[in-house]
Amino acid sequence: MRTTLTTGIAVLLAAVAAVPVLAQPNTGYLKTKANPGRAGVFVDGKYVGPAENFGFGRKYVVAAGEHEVRLSEPRYEDYVTKVTIQAGKTTKLDQTLKELPKPKPPFGRLRTISQDKFAAVYVNGKFMGHAGEFNNSVQGLELNPGEYTVKIVPSGSDQGREEHIRIEADKVTIVRSEK
Repeated sequence: MRTTLTTGIAVLLAAVAAVPVLAQPNTGYLKTKANPGRAGVFVDGKYVGPAENFGFGRKYVVAAGEHEVRLSEPRYEDYVTKVTIQAGKTTKLDQTLKELPKPKPPFGRLRTISQDKFAAVYVNGKFMGHAGEFNNSVQGLELNPGEYTVKIVPSGSDQGREEHIRIEADKVTIVRSEK
């Protein structure tokens, strides 16, 4: 009986919590299609996830009005534009980013470990991708040897964990978002 009551209350609370999102008349949606799809999407400076997440099946809820959208991927030039979100409507953004010159070796590799695979990874303040892209032995971010500041920010947050690291040629450095 207690489990049924607890489950019933949980279902009711979840339904009530969803009502404000559904009933907000001053919101619209943003869908993105970017090449490359792994480009990070920032709305008014806040990271919302990789572009491919907000293409066909998913859309990001945004307050109605004008917003700055930035697509960022470390091997490409950032793309910044203004979009106007209309209440109840979906705004689509379709953009191919311009490739930057390839960096020259030697390289070391940065790996990230985070429970949030969509946590944003920043190196020296520049967005480099999300944690899920750099989290196993065959993945990683190649960087030239040197000193770096790495910050991992969970999705939906402005706060993250920052660590100062040294990358050495042909070696792997791991940064964990939880310690």
